Amino acid sequence: MNAHGAGEGYWYPPSREHRATAVSVLNALREYRASESAMRRRTRSSMEMGESDLLALRLLLEAERSGAAVQPKELAARLGMTSASMTALVDRLVSSGHITREPHPTDRRAVILKPTTGADAEVRHTLGNMHARMIEVAESLTPEQAQAVTEFLQSMRDAVDQIDMPQELVGAGHFHKAR
Repeated sequence: MNAHGAGEGYWYPPSREHRATAVSVLNALREYRASESAMRRRTRSSMEMGESDLLALRLLLEAERSGAAVQPKELAARLGMTSASMTALVDRLVSSGHITREPHPTDRRAVILKPTTGADAEVRHTLGNMHARMIEVAESLTPEQAQAVTEFLQSMRDAVDQIDMPQELVGAGHFHKAR
């Protein structure tokens, strides 16, 4: 196990079939993901929020910046949650002072969710330095390097998105196949 919480070559051991450089790239990507996961856990812990809570707050902050109004059912759809789970999440975020429920501007039966000013400030304080460091690293790339990294990550995303769960596991009720 290295300092990033990843075993050296554990998932991608060098072999005759794989070039050492490809294995090094995949190991570096795995180490980044382990570091990012640890950072997200620290962030959630410092803000005393669960992963869904923090993601919901981020989506509401983005919507507010773009001038969009978000109803609970829209947020539930974005997060892939049931209405009961969304109600519990909204109740937690309202109770913690991170969001408010406000009347919908045109539908008096509906509500919209809005992040509080304090929530925006807390997120900026908690994530600001980390985002600044990440931007600094990304800005240090040449345009050619940035294009290569972007294309690589998009190709990796596409490769992972194309992987289907084995049918025997899906059929046995262990996993729900992604749509």
